[in-house]
Amino acid sequence: QLQLVESGGGLVQPGGSLRLSCAASGFTLDYYAIGWFRQAPGKEREGVSCISSSGGTTTYADSVKGRFTISRDNAKNTVYLQMNSLKPEDTAVYYCARARRRCVLRKIEYDVWGQGTQVTVSS
Repeated sequence: QLQLVESGGGLVQPGGSLRLSCAASGFTLDYYAIGWFRQAPGKEREGVSCISSSGGTTTYADSVKGRFTISRDNAKNTVYLQMNSLKPEDTAVYYCARARRRCVLRKIEYDVWGQGTQVTVSS
């Protein structure tokens, strides 16, 4: 069974940090680009960041550049999203997903999705 499981979400104050993890099972992560998306209440799901299968290429949405860092540990079959300097507008459910081909921030390019983890930034 192909599965992605996110973890690491929670409640954090503005300016704080969280690290999200995306663990894969049922397939070998090495061969795939992986993306992180988020969806706030009443809004469309939007791309946040993605990383190529080798880790050599990363892409970030303008809204998170300089604050978020994506990385991967293929030996652990896991991708991470380090989120620093968090803002209230970062509040959303965060999803990781497996790309069909390459690292792009378009939902249609992803075929396996996790169940999401809630991130809430509030004082």
